[in-house]
Amino acid sequence: MIEIIKKKRDGQELSKEDYTQVINGFVSGSIPDYQISAFLMAIYFKGLNNEETAVLTDIMMRSGDLIDLSAIKGIKVDKHSTGGVGDKTTLVLGPLVAAAGVPVAKMSGRGLGHTGGTLDKMESISGLSVDMTREEFIERINKHGIAICGQNAKLVPADKKLYALRDVTGTVNNMSLIASSIMSKKLACGADAIVIDIKVGEGAFMKTEEEAKTLAKIMISIGAKMNRNVIAVISAMHQPLGFAVGNGLEVKEAIDTLKGNGPEDLTQLCLELGSHMLVLGKVCNTYDEGVAKLKSLIASGEGLNKLRELVEVQGGDVSQIDQPDTLPTSQYSELLKATKSGYISELNALEVGLASVYLGAGRETKDSIIDYGAGILLQKKIGDQVKKGDPLAILYSNEQSSFIKAKELLNLAYQISDTAPQNKPLILNTVS
Repeated sequence: MIEIIKKKRDGQELSKEDYTQVINGFVSGSIPDYQISAFLMAIYFKGLNNEETAVLTDIMMRSGDLIDLSAIKGIKVDKHSTGGVGDKTTLVLGPLVAAAGVPVAKMSGRGLGHTGGTLDKMESISGLSVDMTREEFIERINKHGIAICGQNAKLVPADKKLYALRDVTGTVNNMSLIASSIMSKKLACGADAIVIDIKVGEGAFMKTEEEAKTLAKIMISIGAKMNRNVIAVISAMHQPLGFAVGNGLEVKEAIDTLKGNGPEDLTQLCLELGSHMLVLGKVCNTYDEGVAKLKSLIASGEGLNKLRELVEVQGGDVSQIDQPDTLPTSQYSELLKATKSGYISELNALEVGLASVYLGAGRETKDSIIDYGAGILLQKKIGDQVKKGDPLAILYSNEQSSFIKAKELLNLAYQISDTAPQNKPLILNTVS
């Protein structure tokens, strides 16, 4: 191990045998944390080439269970987001893509910190369960075209251990390590093709479009070496996606979007990601054909019907899809009002996300209990004109004491200027 650390410290390319020794030794406990920490720091400063990154990803992927989805008919296309605020795209995309004929085998995670998790949003629907056996998962997808479950605890243990160590040694922000972390999990889940939504901005891990492009190219290279088609969409997270931030509130907004009444930005992103999924799934030949197909599924109500079907099969209360007002609500609500007149020039997604955590909609630690009715309903977003005293946002919580801190953060999130800001595009780039 000492020789491997020295080789990477000096910028040398490591072999597959080197990476196998490191990862297997770390997972088994035979190589101590302090040596892995030194190894990670050497990677942080010296980097990995594309071949090394693909090798590391492959070994990490094989460190635990591999999900075999070959029993599912059709091309399995997965979607992954690098995390954002108000990102409820899976709740809209999953049913739409399944209704179009591409099987959706989705293994999702829970929220931690300012980013929400798909499983938490789904569990705000009464009775809905994301726990199922592998056999149930495959049977449901073959019969209904879609199933969404929690990630297998034995999936990619190397990533769980490595990420925990990266988090406390200042080595998180390395493109190869980020790419191998994401791709090892996605590939272990058995997808044939993957569409990745890379978020850029204050509420995202990537702060610049150039960083996002670099990450996209690395992940596409990894996919190519493992015979997987990967497309990366780079989207802006300079403000939250949609108007709703919080689990029950986001489910309501997803239902509205499937009815054709959703926010413009959320609808645009779902059409963008979904059309690529339909092309990769060979249901449509072109991007434009995919967009047209998805729009028709919204107009006909087939997308919403598929959401109902998903909820019913997973034990959820379908009446809450037809009557979204019966989804969880909070006992208390308060308004945040504009302190001056002008135009909304900034709406910092990170501050909004943190405010929602204080209200109870997110987790500060893994053991935090989620309040499914808590959250924020934004009334104004970037570019909107406001007068002093106009409502900017409605805050919801079952803890009255949480409003003070949450309002402080939301006040920091909103910036009001005298002139209208320049319009920023939502879709920044597509890399394939």
